Amino acid sequence: MKSKQKLETYKSQGGGIILRLRRRLGDRSGGVNMEYVILAVLVAAALVWAVVYFSRTIAKMFLTSSEAVTLEHTKAQSNLNKRRVELDKGRKDAKKYHDSMHK
Repeated sequence: MKSKQKLETYKSQGGGIILRLRRRLGDRSGGVNMEYVILAVLVAAALVWAVVYFSRTIAKMFLTSSEAVTLEHTKAQSNLNKRRVELDKGRKDAKKYHDSMHK
C-alpha cells in the first residue's frame, strides 16, 4: 500500500514521464519494427538494381531501333548481333547457374 502511495506521489510530481520511458525501454517490440525496416531496405535495393539493369537493356533496344529507322542498317545490324551474343552469353550463364543449383 505504501509503495502505491509513493508511486502516485511520484507521478503527481512529474515522474510519470520517467516511468513511461522505463516501460518503453523495457518493451521489445521495436525489434520487430527493425525487421520490417531491413526488409523494406532490401526490397528498395532490389528495385533500384532492377531499374538500372533493365534501363540499360531498354536503352540498347531503342538505340538499335533508332539506327534502323535512320537508314543506318549496317550499324543497326551489327549492334543487334552484339546484343544477341550478349543475350546468348547471359542465357548460357543462367543455365549453368540453374544446373549447378539443381544437381
